[in-house]
Amino acid sequence: MESFSLILAIVVVTALAFDFTNGFHDTANAMATTISTGALKPKVAVAMSAVLNLVGAFLSVEVANTISKGLVDEAGIRPEVIFAALVGAILWNLLTWLVGLPSSSSHALMGGLIGATVASAGFGAVHGDVLVTKVLLPAIAAPLVAGVAAMLATRLTYRLGRDAADTKASEKGYRAGQIASAGLVSLAHGTNDAQKTMGIITLALVAGGAVAPDSDPPLWVILSAGIAIALGTYLGGWRIIRTMGKGLTDLQPQQGFAAQTSAATVILASSHLGFSLSTTHSVSGAVMGAGLGRKGGVVRWSTATRMFVAWGLTLPAAALVAALAEWVCGFGSWGTAVVAVFLVASSAAIWKISRREVVDHTNVNEHDTPGASEEPAGVVTQAIAAVTPPPAGPAAEELSATIPAPVGADPQAPSAASTTV
Repeated sequence: MESFSLILAIVVVTALAFDFTNGFHDTANAMATTISTGALKPKVAVAMSAVLNLVGAFLSVEVANTISKGLVDEAGIRPEVIFAALVGAILWNLLTWLVGLPSSSSHALMGGLIGATVASAGFGAVHGDVLVTKVLLPAIAAPLVAGVAAMLATRLTYRLGRDAADTKASEKGYRAGQIASAGLVSLAHGTNDAQKTMGIITLALVAGGAVAPDSDPPLWVILSAGIAIALGTYLGGWRIIRTMGKGLTDLQPQQGFAAQTSAATVILASSHLGFSLSTTHSVSGAVMGAGLGRKGGVVRWSTATRMFVAWGLTLPAAALVAALAEWVCGFGSWGTAVVAVFLVASSAAIWKISRREVVDHTNVNEHDTPGASEEPAGVVTQAIAAVTPPPAGPAAEELSATIPAPVGADPQAPSAASTTV
């Protein structure tokens, strides 16, 4: 076993920096709906999420092994390659955080690793079968499965609660359920996303000769990755929390509970199977599904479209930056130093730009996210709403105002939301 070299130390520190950005980038996955519905105060929510992310990091190493042993060939991968991969992932995380888009930190890391590996060792060093079965297919399936599950769960929730005599007591119960389900999402996030950094560090240790090939992540790697993602989570990615909680749709406690429970189930199942799942895709799909599941619910497709574009660009954008960083690192130590300086300078510039419009726990629920303004129900929303059982009771009158009346309809006639199915 060789000594712990300087470049290996740089890679480990950079990997933990990525884990930190992953934490504040993905806080919205667990806590956006809980904060937007008022189930928890913002600071309490992110503190709770941070602790559970740390706990989740110790529950499994299946996803870490997928990255460290399955995605690329360990042979021939130098620590500089992994450093370049992390540069691409970190910069993409920071850019999407700046504009408040909930893109996938997982796919940024995968794209960076693939781009740097191809630039260093060619396409043959990437295991295409693992990429397709454990990365790309889950990326497509996760938001669809979570979305459909959340939509059905929302419909069922409203149907079961339509005869509730005490609406306020019912909503209080759902808020309590939201807190529990948000904790489950945070735990699931720790079992999936924290492991990605563990896998990257373990891959770097193998490449640098610090641990034997096919090794599981050492305990210090698990602990440091868990702490880094917990600290990032505690800071709170308020910009993305605003988009996820208010920019996609307006959620009531029943919808928040359904969305978080559905997303947590999908994430935990994927972690158990070793799929490198995007928690962002899962939770976003669940939030949109919950929005469509409520009678009169409106998904803001302008925000969703921006988010979909970011999802599609994540892998290639991170891969391109990582490939360029690997090319510069190929010039030797001075090349690696140039890339490191560029990473620090770019990160500082993004942070400085973000200070022009501060978003924090005091204004996270304000409605000034691009695309979060009221927009009319689209074709998809109206089609889903037309066949969705409406909630009964006082909520029905409130929801009826959000459903556009048919052309030529009598304004005095009862609306669809006021008629139970």
